Amino acid sequence: MLHLDIQSTLAKAITPSMGIPDQELTALRTSMKRHIDDYLRERTQGEHAWSMDPYDKQMLDRVKEVAMHAKAERIKTVVWIGIGGSGLGPKVIQEAFEGPDTVEFVVIDTIDPAMLQTYLDVIEWKSTLLVIASKSGDTLEPMSVFFLCYEELKKARKERAAERVVALTDPTSGYLHNFCLNENIQMLPIPTAVGGRYSIFTPVGLLPLALLGGDIGQFVRGAKEMDTQCQSNILNENPAALLAAVQYLLDTKKGYPVRVIMPYSQRLQSIARWNQQLIAESLGKKETANPIPLAAIGTQDQHSLLQQWMAGPRKTWHIFITELEKPRVIVPENLDRHWAEIAGKTFGQLVDACYEGTSRALTSAKRPHVTISLARLDEAHLGQLFFLFLVEVVLLGKVYRIDPYGQPAVETGKKITKDILSRGRTE
Repeated sequence: MLHLDIQSTLAKAITPSMGIPDQELTALRTSMKRHIDDYLRERTQGEHAWSMDPYDKQMLDRVKEVAMHAKAERIKTVVWIGIGGSGLGPKVIQEAFEGPDTVEFVVIDTIDPAMLQTYLDVIEWKSTLLVIASKSGDTLEPMSVFFLCYEELKKARKERAAERVVALTDPTSGYLHNFCLNENIQMLPIPTAVGGRYSIFTPVGLLPLALLGGDIGQFVRGAKEMDTQCQSNILNENPAALLAAVQYLLDTKKGYPVRVIMPYSQRLQSIARWNQQLIAESLGKKETANPIPLAAIGTQDQHSLLQQWMAGPRKTWHIFITELEKPRVIVPENLDRHWAEIAGKTFGQLVDACYEGTSRALTSAKRPHVTISLARLDEAHLGQLFFLFLVEVVLLGKVYRIDPYGQPAVETGKKITKDILSRGRTE
């Protein structure tokens, strides 16, 4: 199981004025117990539908069938079109599991014409599987890119183009659903009650993993293991509740509103952006108080942001994510004496030293941080991590008294954009 260490947020580590005193954490235990019980009761009533996705065996079987068919068709490239949760979740999977022996996995989550032209120029469409992920089928960015790529696929495969398309969308209605019926395009369902940013255990996350040769059974097993832990109403035994408690107390009691999600693993850089969206869209709904997420990556952002974090205004706290087992790549031993401290070391040791250096430096400056450690970056641990963050955001919604579902402000922007395009604005 992954491990959550909150010691460097506590008063005994960084002083009572900067950290969380025991009495504040104790005071939150009773209300957090009530929130966990409410969450579990609501699940039995059909709410929080995403939390039951890992238990949907029929969905897993359908995803496996699609992946097996793609393998039989000798697909070399998967072009995945999605935005928000439908793009960020698959991007996490791609970064963690794509390799020299897998299909090439291309996530297109942009409408930048220069980038699109590059994709059009380099993709070999005859051996490509095109996947469009859009629950409503009414989002401008992914649908416009899908129409562009579908035209390219039709040029390459003529009347057989639809055989190389899979759509992830609402199972019963919506523009994309109807389009696929008319074009005879295969569909996989994004359950009606599951929003995009909560969809990682639907085909939005399962299909990329299966297409990349990963074990989706282990992925959902990890989620189920974390689900079991997150049903405990004892704060110290429930990592999602404990992380939510730390977030809430650091923000509302200590004045740290900015939550920096910072993996020390290049293969996990997109989970910081995924969590950034999850927090921002779910909880960014009150001007008075809500977490402000910021995605970062170690070690790069030690050199761009650590000065601010160490000596700037005390507004940020950190969530570090580390993987304990890493590929063994070694620095050459025959180096100048100037570099004696790194000669013969593994790059894993270098990454660990950089993480520990940043962690200790922040502690010395009385700046709070937690660390989530994964024994290794595999399907089960990634499933645990995703599920942990999903339960946390629901519990944060309860302590902040914010509905974590829906994103009305985003919809306003979409309507304005659609109006601009409808009026033919060109300036």
